[in-house]
Amino acid sequence: MTLPLMPKATAVWLVENTALTFQQIADFCGLHELEVQAIADGEVAAGMQGWDPVGNGQLTREEIARCEADPDARLNLVKSGIPLPQAKGKGPRYTPISRRQDKPNAIAWLIRSHPELSDAQVSKLIGTTKPTIEKIRDRSHPESQNIKPQHPVTLGLCTQMELDAVVARAQRAKGIHPAAAEEEETAA
Repeated sequence: MTLPLMPKATAVWLVENTALTFQQIADFCGLHELEVQAIADGEVAAGMQGWDPVGNGQLTREEIARCEADPDARLNLVKSGIPLPQAKGKGPRYTPISRRQDKPNAIAWLIRSHPELSDAQVSKLIGTTKPTIEKIRDRSHPESQNIKPQHPVTLGLCTQMELDAVVARAQRAKGIHPAAAEEEETAA
């Protein structure tokens, strides 16, 4: 159940300005009934400014009147017409300087262990560029003599869940069944 904004201040206003029961106010505000009773007695939230749920569009006068008439009725929050903010996708992530020299090792491991991954998928997973991946693939990278393939999760460049998701997506795109891919790995 969605709670009103500033539930304690809303409860203060409802106690002072309505004839609702403590249980109705407690259910609406997500508080305990004894806490609402303490607000009414002045023991809790003394001096707190009440927040009008009608004025801020969380309740209507009709809803309050309906619940005042029936002590068993529960207050319902008004549905807001304002769209909720959408979570932004993860953008480029910061790699500490101490981890940057590990990227070629992780790229080499991904190229060797998961050839079904596209350069774009490796680039996004590790946080590198496509030219770097190509240089590691054709052994023209300046550090190609020192590159030792290492698992990107153990290097801390991605999580196991991210790696599994990218590999599964690449296998689906190539038409490889995940069980068949595991059998090929154990046979090799």
